[in-house]
Amino acid sequence: MDIRGFSGVLNSTTNVVLTEIERGRSFDEAVRRAQAMGIAETDPSADIDGWDSAVKVAALTIALLGVPIRLDQVQRTGIRELSEEKIRSAHTAGMRYKLVCRAERRGDGVDCSVQPELLLASDPLANLEGSSSAVRFDMDIFGLSLLEHNPGIEATGYGLLADFLRAVHP
Repeated sequence: MDIRGFSGVLNSTTNVVLTEIERGRSFDEAVRRAQAMGIAETDPSADIDGWDSAVKVAALTIALLGVPIRLDQVQRTGIRELSEEKIRSAHTAGMRYKLVCRAERRGDGVDCSVQPELLLASDPLANLEGSSSAVRFDMDIFGLSLLEHNPGIEATGYGLLADFLRAVHP
């Protein structure tokens, strides 16, 4: 089985922020809501500007596609420049903005990106609400999708603990 690429919404903070803006909150109110939920950090810049997602794209590309990509090779645009009006207008029209992560094999290399994308309501990624995330792996024969439906603070805490343990006990 050969993985040809993947796409997904891999950052809970940006998903919460976009969902809350669709519901009428300002950008700053949406960030504060994500912080109150325990999803966003005190300084959410790494999430909002797409750095967290870019790190995840690079890690998945290295681990699953076997391509030694550097972080600066991931084309990255965060959600900061999306206007509240644009987000709400898209939602009213039956579409949604999501911060989408992508990697696709190109010969011996791979094209990787993180950017806001306007998705049709029929796209499974468009239907993610709140802190939910999802990734679809495109393989030579079929695709496989994984969904994490509104994980709680425990999932984040577990991830941080697991990362710490791997770092101190390689």
